[in-house]
Amino acid sequence: MYATRPTLARDLAIAAAALVILLLLPYVWPSRMVNDLVIRVSAFALFATSLNLLVGYTGMVSFGHGMFFGFGAYAFGLSMQKLGTSIPTAFVITIVTSACLGLVVGAISIRLKDIYFSFITLAFQMLLYSLIIAWVPLTGGDQGLMGGIPRPPFWGVDLSQESHRYVCAVTLLVIGLLILRQIVESPFGYTLRMIRDNTERASFLGINVFRAKLTAFVIAGIFGSIGGMVMALFVSGAYPEFVNWTMSGEGIFMIMLGGLSTFIGPAAGALILSLLNDVITRGTEHHGLVLGGVILLFALGLRKGVTDFIADWFRQRREAASRSGS
Repeated sequence: MYATRPTLARDLAIAAAALVILLLLPYVWPSRMVNDLVIRVSAFALFATSLNLLVGYTGMVSFGHGMFFGFGAYAFGLSMQKLGTSIPTAFVITIVTSACLGLVVGAISIRLKDIYFSFITLAFQMLLYSLIIAWVPLTGGDQGLMGGIPRPPFWGVDLSQESHRYVCAVTLLVIGLLILRQIVESPFGYTLRMIRDNTERASFLGINVFRAKLTAFVIAGIFGSIGGMVMALFVSGAYPEFVNWTMSGEGIFMIMLGGLSTFIGPAAGALILSLLNDVITRGTEHHGLVLGGVILLFALGLRKGVTDFIADWFRQRREAASRSGS
């Protein structure tokens, strides 16, 4: 089974409603802090959802997906700083170069299985991190891209204004999630599920497993880099922390907190982790210790992501209601 026209119409309606709510939020709750939170969550939600295309739908646990988040931030920032391109041109350059990176890294990594795949993606990420640290004249080294990213107006949009940045971020978030939703509900998405559940059976049925996995890897890399681009626009720069292994770890945390088996789970996890980070950072200097304890409570208490827990609860309620009705 795959996405039908009614399903597409429903997804479009949900996406439109979500976009309207997000666009109205600054008027209902006028706060700089809320706007900043939404923009950051938009970047992380695209990143985590793209990672879940590999982890949850294809069964490929990547420990190096943060390389695309950081690469997207640097590719976009360098296009604006060094080449002086317009923002739409820099956006296209970021997508194309990220796809090329995903094609090269994926063609090598996908040949390995399970934990070996996970660690070679991590190795590629640390290689990119080391290159960014070492190539000081281009990347700024451990200081990151200095001087800010230019934000020239385009098509009537001026991203130097906070309100325009907000609208751009939430629009990219909704469109990106809508496209990813259509991908996972397409025949290709169900092919990925078949590969996840039984690779040998999928191969026996004539599916080119390597090509399908590589395509998923490239798509995930593109959307992960778009998340990095949104973050680069938000902070007006790019920093080595975006490419460090901890970024991939945060992506895994987001999926664990939000839910692995529901499409919206990683985005919910991005919101939860961002809120936890903000609250814990303001409340204590022992940030890592408290955050680790909270995540441990989530893991031991729910034993699944929040949206997975809610979805299972509703499913059990429906099953109980149908049994009592019959």
